Amino acid sequence: MLADSHCHLNYKGLVERRDEVLAHARARGVTAMLNIATRESEWDDVVATAEQEPDVWATVGIHPHEADKHPDVDTAKLVGRAAHPRVVGIGESGLDYYYDHSDRDRQKASFRSHIAAARETGLPIVVHTRDAEDDTAAILREEMGKGPYPGVIHCFTASDAFADIALDLGFYISISGIVTFKNARELQATAARLPIERLLIETDAPFLAPVPHRGKPGEPAFVADTAAYLANLRGEPLDELCSRTAENFHALFAKTRA
Repeated sequence: MLADSHCHLNYKGLVERRDEVLAHARARGVTAMLNIATRESEWDDVVATAEQEPDVWATVGIHPHEADKHPDVDTAKLVGRAAHPRVVGIGESGLDYYYDHSDRDRQKASFRSHIAAARETGLPIVVHTRDAEDDTAAILREEMGKGPYPGVIHCFTASDAFADIALDLGFYISISGIVTFKNARELQATAARLPIERLLIETDAPFLAPVPHRGKPGEPAFVADTAAYLANLRGEPLDELCSRTAENFHALFAKTRA
């Protein structure tokens, strides 16, 4: 029983062999996959995949890289599309100062629109943050002051201090295959001490394939390898870690239980 809390099944590298990818995941015990949207042009396809596959769900959102190209995607548009029964989250959205593909002020405005949609719908926001810890933390705190909303920090690679901020705000933290990389010592230390009740696992497929699959396109089946690594890192039985993180997935993305 495993949940891949973040993948991109409609991206090149997976979409051409979707049936094979899904079969491989199911064979390795993956019972839930969250197919993440990053631009409006993907929404229909991402939702359609979730309509066709009972163990796949969808989000609607705009990645920070795409913020400049989507000035018209506001809270109302997100809320409207989130009414679909297979849409269980908002995002991914956030701040990315590593690449700066979009203006930082535009990224912030888009991020706040997504948080407002999460607050209005009660659906979790899927947060992307890279080289933007201070601004991400400030926005999350300010927006939480306007009213509570659920969420997850996806593909966590931030500092230990940021993990504590996220946990204090009630967020979940999702660990990707990066944790298996030899140079990910700080992430490994954080992942080892995260409370099990707030832990999720993801692939971010087709990116970030974990050891022993590095160099290959990532796919949801590989969440099993990350889970095995995490269980060893944390000194926990693998079956328990798999079941608890899957339970956490359905607790956070509560619409999946409908």
